[in-house]
Amino acid sequence: MQSPHTIDAGCEGPSVLIIAGVHGDEHEPIIAATHLISIVSKELKKGKVTIVPIVNTTAVANGTRHGADGLDLARVCPGDAQGSVTEMDAANISTIIRQSDYLIDMHNGGKLFDIYPLAGYMLHPDNNVLEQQRAMAKAFGLPIIWGTDHAPNGRTLSVARDHNIPAIYVEYGGGIAARNEIIDAYTTGCIGVLDTLGMIDKAQEDYRAPEHIVEDPTPQQGHLQAKMPSPAEGIFVPAVKLGQMIEAGEHWGAIHHLGTGNQTKVCADISGMVLFLRVDARVKTGDSLGGILPINL
Repeated sequence: MQSPHTIDAGCEGPSVLIIAGVHGDEHEPIIAATHLISIVSKELKKGKVTIVPIVNTTAVANGTRHGADGLDLARVCPGDAQGSVTEMDAANISTIIRQSDYLIDMHNGGKLFDIYPLAGYMLHPDNNVLEQQRAMAKAFGLPIIWGTDHAPNGRTLSVARDHNIPAIYVEYGGGIAARNEIIDAYTTGCIGVLDTLGMIDKAQEDYRAPEHIVEDPTPQQGHLQAKMPSPAEGIFVPAVKLGQMIEAGEHWGAIHHLGTGNQTKVCADISGMVLFLRVDARVKTGDSLGGILPINL
């Protein structure tokens, strides 16, 4: 794990942890976290902000989702201080999470997915923690707010959950190119949360209300990689766009079989909004082709 950068205002207030680089192919969160170090250093009026731009060092070095040991850090928290490299990184960041009052974990779809901008949280059984998470998600200013099952373990958010620490994660974009609009949204969003917590005096001029707020306690609903598995191997060509509304059974895209010219049509499994879409065209049977956020209009 990269050494944390801690900015202390010298005036009593909350302790907020902002992290990125849990996965090594998620570039914009790392850049946004780095930008925030200089911004927060100038703006912080009370409390303490700790920023870790790179949590999973070997994954970032290799530009991959998994560390050099083949492990996904977002599945092995709270880690093991005597374990493999990813387990040690997980143990280090889990220690800092336990010492914090709030957590913001920044992600995107990596090389596999493009994700419609969202702020998410676990539906914490403690209503006080849950209300604080809702407020943080709204303050971040992204179009979608998504609360999901609180049971999954292995995550940074599950470490926070177990210690009653309000925590959100954010997802926006993905693919192989880095986009300034994502960096700007994440930088502005973190400042918005700090503003809401009374830690800075910078009003959010571009704050916007969310388009949709969805809370769904269905088990594993927040597990993106398990949604809409491909029925075949080949090249995936989508027929939908992020943010569009779709009905169950409508055309989602097609798998083009290599060397045969045959196609396997893929249809939407539920109705709702296209929340994320696979951008890595080469797929194997069972790979996620994207997912739909169930929205009742």
